[in-house]
Amino acid sequence: MTYARDDFETLPRLPSWVTSARPETLEDVALLSGAALSHLHLVLSRDDIPQTLLRERLALRAAEVCVAHQGRPERAVELRDAVAFLQPGDSPGPAGEAYLSWRRAVERRLSVKVLHRALPGVEAAKIATWLDVGQGAPIAQVASVLEAVLEDRPRDHATALVLADAALGQALGWAHVLPLVALGFKRGDLRKTGDEMRLACLRAVVAAAIETTREAADLARRAARLSAVAPKLRAKGAEEAVTMFLDHDAVAPAALTSLRSDRAARRFCDRLVELGAVRELTGRDTFRLYGV
Repeated sequence: MTYARDDFETLPRLPSWVTSARPETLEDVALLSGAALSHLHLVLSRDDIPQTLLRERLALRAAEVCVAHQGRPERAVELRDAVAFLQPGDSPGPAGEAYLSWRRAVERRLSVKVLHRALPGVEAAKIATWLDVGQGAPIAQVASVLEAVLEDRPRDHATALVLADAALGQALGWAHVLPLVALGFKRGDLRKTGDEMRLACLRAVVAAAIETTREAADLARRAARLSAVAPKLRAKGAEEAVTMFLDHDAVAPAALTSLRSDRAARRFCDRLVELGAVRELTGRDTFRLYGV
């Protein structure tokens, strides 16, 4: 798919009364949450936004949040490294496992099977049971799922947040998990229950919807730039390589197998950087990663 340069200029913006409001009551936050989710639903229907890349970028952010909740120091650079250069049989470490869980949760259509693949330490039947505990409005369902998972696994924040966002996607009829609750949740929120938990979920969704809309607009611009320079790329296999960048948060040159050799792949990535179409993400001279 190509992305027209001007399409992102028509991307609908969240109204200012959502982005600037400072609500206190459950009812006020519920109103803002509904408006934010309605707007986000429109954003997710846009063809000019690289949806797969958006989900991967948000999965990385969600993993950062979960790792921080565990008191660990790893951030985006370290999480990318933990996963990008894994060899068969290698362990990505606790932080890398959290990142892999989120990536696997968002990459395929929402189902219990996909969630079990993302959370292999949790039985599929247990996942299905948790997703069915919620009743009522979407956020009420999310809060119920969070409470149920944390009651059973009080220290497993990553599992709780993955399933919370799965419950939200399921309630809204979305095809994929989109990390939202995880992005806006504070560590202290995980100890809340009842109305306080619902309020925390509502606030998290509002904050995450604002962040996601901005990220979507940014990725639309970047994707349009990459599509604009793609015709200048004469290397064999260039089209397949460009598609890799539009689908993945970070790409190692070795993954660009359509370019036939590691040397050709490295030159291709450097050319894209020169054209302003992608960025080098590590700051290193070797074992580099590139992304839109």
